[in-house]
This record gives sequence, C-alpha cells and structure tokens, in this order.
Amino acid sequence: MLEKLERVERRYHEISQRLSSPDVTSNPDQYRDLTRELHGLEEIVQAYRVYRQICADLGEAIGILDESDDDELVEMARAEKTENEAKKEDLEERLRRLLLPKDPLDEKNTVVEIRAGAGGDEAGLFASDLYRMYSRFGDSRGWKLELLSSNPTGIGGYKEVVFLITGNSVFSWLKYESGVHRVQRVPETESSGRIHTSTATVAVLPEAEEVDVDLNPADLRIDVYRSSGPGGQSVNTTDSAVRITHVPTGLVVQCQDEKSQHKNKAKALKVLRARLLDKAISEQHEQMASDRRTQVGTGDRSAKIRTYNFPQGRVTDHRIKLTLHRLEGVLEGDLEELIDALRLADQAELLARQESAPHTGPA
Repeated sequence: MLEKLERVERRYHEISQRLSSPDVTSNPDQYRDLTRELHGLEEIVQAYRVYRQICADLGEAIGILDESDDDELVEMARAEKTENEAKKEDLEERLRRLLLPKDPLDEKNTVVEIRAGAGGDEAGLFASDLYRMYSRFGDSRGWKLELLSSNPTGIGGYKEVVFLITGNSVFSWLKYESGVHRVQRVPETESSGRIHTSTATVAVLPEAEEVDVDLNPADLRIDVYRSSGPGGQSVNTTDSAVRITHVPTGLVVQCQDEKSQHKNKAKALKVLRARLLDKAISEQHEQMASDRRTQVGTGDRSAKIRTYNFPQGRVTDHRIKLTLHRLEGVLEGDLEELIDALRLADQAELLARQESAPHTGPA
C-alpha cells in the first residue's frame, strides 16, 4: 500500500508542476484533464500526509517509552501511543478505500433525466420536487445546472425534465441516484386526506464528449416542428423544436425549450450522446453479468431505491436500509449524508471483493 501511496504523491507533484507549464496552459483540453486528475488525487495525498505525520508521532512516543525514566513523560507517551495507534488504524482503512480503482466516469459532468411514473398529477409534482432537490444539492457543491429539455404538466409538475450538471466529480456523487423514487403523502387535491403512493424514475448519465461517442450524421434523422406548450412570442410560431432519431438504435431525443432551433439541436445532441454512452456502458455490464454486481452501484432504473414518506417525515434508502428522519432537509438538497453512506457501502463491497480475490502478482 505504501508503494502505491508514494506513486500517487509523485504523480500529484508532477501534475502540479505541469499545470504551470505554458504548453499545458495554452491547451484547454489538456489543462482540463490534468486539473480533473489532480482533483481526483488530492484527497489521497492529503490523507497520506496526515498518515505519515501520525506514524512519525507514534514512533516518537514509542521511543520515549523505550528510553525515558521520567514517569510523567512515560505516561504522556503511553496515552499518545494509544491515541495514534487508533488514528493510524482508521487512516489505513480510509487509504485502502481511497486506493480502490476509480470509476473512469467519476469526474464526468452528468445528464439527469427525471420522469413522472405512477400517480398521475401527483407523480409530476414529485418529479418537480426531485428536480428542485438535485438543483439545491448542486448549488451547495458549487455545481452549475443547465436545463436541456422539459415537459411541464401545467400545475407545477413535470412529465419529464432533463438537465446537465457540470462541476467537480458530479457523476461520482449522483450515479447512485438512478432508479425508482417513491413518495407517500396526501396530495393537495385529495379532500379525504388519504395517503397516495406515487413514483418518479431518475436516470443519471455521464456526459459524453465528442471523443466518447462518434456520431455519424448519416445515422441521424432530424425533424423540426413548431413548439407546443407555454413560451415566448416566437416559441409557438416558428419551427424551433427539434427531434433527433438515431436510426441504428432507435433512440429519439427532442428539445423545444429554446427559441433557437440551433440551440435546441445542440442540446438534443448532448442528450443523445449521453444516452448512447450510457447504452454502451450498460451493454458492457451485461457482458460481465457473471461477476457479482455491487448492491449499490448497479444503476438499475427499474429498482425501487428510495422512499420519501411525508406522514412519518422520513427518507429510507432500500439498498443500504438507511432511514433518516429529516425528510424536509433532504428535499431541500441536503443529500450529503445519504450519498456518503451509499458511497461507503459501495467502497466496502468493492474492498471485500478485492481482498477475497486470488492474489496473482506482486502488490
């Protein structure tokens, strides 16, 4: 493990130096990629530096215990040794987790698609609640949200809403959100006070750059049409809406939120690339189906992953059987505790699988 940590720290120093090189600063793509890599190594390097200091302090305490005759000094050293041994053990566990192979998609920006499921108008309102929840969570982390496509219900809900979130490590945080979200509450339109259960489906897709997905223009059928629904003066009077069909796969994306046909087309292509990349990743996972999938990281969008229960004020994540009794805060975007627990569960399972795998070579 220590050899790996030394290599990581050397790579961290190397990137730090390269980022000040004119060759890198004049190349936006290279600068972006190196900055992302540096950000991904930062937590490991900081933890390793703390670990080294604790080891040094522990060695000093052991030295005093071996050499000193001063009872008071020995007692202080004994307490310090006990404290630092516990810290060292905790840090070693944390470093093992941090050294797990990274998901190559973790640093990607993310396209999120939310669709109302069972429950009619109430499901649409719940989809709107989820959209707001992720928006607030993104704000708290300094991310930027761009609406790509929406199909509002007219009463404040959404049949579908698609948006892009950009920032540091977006996919690494949001990838656990794919699946069916369920809400239990009394709808505003329910006069008898009966609790209804509604659902919305969330799909979290890594943003695909042009180098990730090669789109052949010959494979695309592009239709333009007049937008429907609310909008400005020109929205419903010009052919600004765009529908793109990817003929080989049958995937269809449409966008009508912008007044400009050009902007709608650009946004639709962004969503199409993300869906095609997601499709390719899903097919790879199917090929590896003989391997046991992690409980948390399957991304199965047909699985019920979380329940938001208003009468009890609780949120329950069914994958890790975690219940938080602060529903209001979660819906306001305070998702960190939930997602942290999911990430830790995923890392723990990956670590267990790695440690149980047969050793085939030098560490």
